[in-house]
Order: sequence, then structure tokens, then C-alpha cells
Amino acid sequence: MKLLEGKTTLITGAARGIGRAIALRFAEEGSSIAFTDLAINDDARAVEKAIRDYGVKGKAYASDASKLDETEKVVNDVINDFGTIDVLVNNAGITMDTILLRMTEQQWDTVINVNLKSVFNFTKVVQKIMLKNRSGSVINLSSVVGVAGNAGQSNYAASKAGIIGFTKSVAMELGSRNIRCNALAPGYIITEMTQKLPEEYRRQWENMVPMKRGGTPEEVANAALFLASDLSSYISGQVINVCGALKT
Repeated sequence: MKLLEGKTTLITGAARGIGRAIALRFAEEGSSIAFTDLAINDDARAVEKAIRDYGVKGKAYASDASKLDETEKVVNDVINDFGTIDVLVNNAGITMDTILLRMTEQQWDTVINVNLKSVFNFTKVVQKIMLKNRSGSVINLSSVVGVAGNAGQSNYAASKAGIIGFTKSVAMELGSRNIRCNALAPGYIITEMTQKLPEEYRRQWENMVPMKRGGTPEEVANAALFLASDLSSYISGQVINVCGALKT
């Protein structure tokens, strides 16, 4: 039997990168997949098709994860289409990097809203379904930057650190209802975004990692699979760094 056979997973921001890898890995393990992105473009349609190629149901929804009213609508649409939600993966996120001296209020607010408020929005709405089912797994994508900070990313670090505190609190609130909440903290992961960095910067990052390489989205997806499945049935309120020992 596949690890997620018969489950339904909702993933935010899954048209590319880590979100896409999680969607495909979960589909491979038997989960139906509903996922969101700001717009349903060619990337989202390609992910939708790739999910269905595994023989499970897959559907993309356009939604701004930072807005509660849109979150409520998209979750209702998912319930109408899929019947339930067993696993929630809060993956949507952006960066607007600059030193604090130059950071604008808009850069601060946008990153906090997309990265942190979206986690509040989806967890708040989806918990109602999980409470009714008396079962569920919530997986929040934080970052090693949220664990240790990083110069030039105070907005991003604050949002990702906030996710960690939120995760631990929700785990305590919902544990008695058999609902688990954990966070993943990826380090330097090779995605479309990091591939756009100059080669010199990429090598600097890789040299800082004790394993001397960047991670792959698929490696993050494997950690997410563990947290989504019954293999982690007594693990909640935890932060797992997926970083090649960059932060220990």
C-alpha cells in the first residue's frame, strides 16, 4: 500500500519549485492533490497533468493565499470537489531581500502577508475540517533563515521564524484531536529561483554547506512525505531542518 493512499492533500503555491515537488511526490504515494497558485498558468496546468498521470485526482485553484476571504472560498471549492482535506502543506512564499536600512514598509508587509499570514489563513480554515475528522497533518514550510536569521533578509527571516512559533502553538492546541502540525526548514535548495543567482554566489552557498552541495526540491518533498504519512504519527510541534547540516 502507498503511504498516502486514499488521502487528499491541499498545497499552497505548488506550480513550481518545492511545492511542485511535494505535489508530485504525494501523488506518487497515492494522495489526491488540490493546489493553489496566484494564477493558473502553463506551469500550473503542467503540474495538474503530472499529478493525474499518477492515477490520482489533481486540480489547480487560483487564489491569493495572503487573503482570508480567498482562502475560505478556495477551501470550500476543494471540499466540494474532493470531499475532505487530510493533509495541508503551507508552502506559498516569496522574498524581497534588502538590508533593513533600505527596506520599505511595502516590502516588509508583502513578505509577512504572503509567507506568514497565508499560514494563518489556511490553517485556521482547514482546521475546521480536520477537527470534524479528528485527524490531520499540517506541514508548514519555514526556512533555516527563520531558525538562524540572515543579513539582508529581516522580513523573510521574521516571517519564517513566525511560522515556527505558530507551528508549535498549533501543535499544542490541536494535539488532543489527533491533528499534528510540523515545520520543515529547508536550507540552500536548487530551484528555479536559486538557479538565477550568479554562479559565484551559488558556489559560495554550496561551500558553506557541510555536504558541499545544494539540496533538491525532491529531498524536501521526501521529508514532507514523512510528516504527512503515518510514519510520523507521534511527531508534532517539531522543526526539521533539510539543509545538509548548514544549521545544526
